[in-house]
Amino acid sequence: MSADPEAIELIERPDGVDLSVKVVPGASRTRIVGALGSALKVAVAAAPEAGKANTQVVELLAERFGLRRGDVRIVAGRSRPLKRVRLLGLTARRARVCLLKL
Repeated sequence: MSADPEAIELIERPDGVDLSVKVVPGASRTRIVGALGSALKVAVAAAPEAGKANTQVVELLAERFGLRRGDVRIVAGRSRPLKRVRLLGLTARRARVCLLKL
């Protein structure tokens, strides 16, 4: 992961943790790029149409954080490149450990 994963802001919620995700659709491959300011930068191969890019974001984050797809929810910014994603069932500490492993 490029940049400093410690800079990614994690907001603890009663049911999980929120993080900001900067999505770059239409990339050559789907991957986590790194930290971009206080957000996690994610590139997805899907185009930003009919929710395809959002679906790839959810699938990628679920895989990388060891969650089921249903435990990853876009809670803000569904139609924008900057999104807020909730990772259900994770603490900020566990999410940080996962980020450091990316």
